[in-house]
Amino acid sequence: MPISRDDVAHVARLAKLELTEAEMEQFGRELAAITGYVAQLTEAALSGGDAPPVLPLIAEAVALREDIVQPSFNAESAVGQAPAQAGHFFRVPKVIG
Repeated sequence: MPISRDDVAHVARLAKLELTEAEMEQFGRELAAITGYVAQLTEAALSGGDAPPVLPLIAEAVALREDIVQPSFNAESAVGQAPAQAGHFFRVPKVIG
């Protein structure tokens, strides 16, 4: 699928990129190849008739275990190994003014 120079310029503007003329041509070819691959995938997905649903296969593969309460760290032992602490909390450097 051909991609126009205007399409490439629009995508570059959205990505806040300043492209040279050579880069515009290169990215135009690359975007055309990508859209061509997507078109091939679309055709392949529809040409085989009814495709089996994928979601049930994924749902069966996810094995969930029951929640079991087990012993864990208490607050003192977890925070006790921190380089800086405030009571039962980790003290971290301020990152927002």
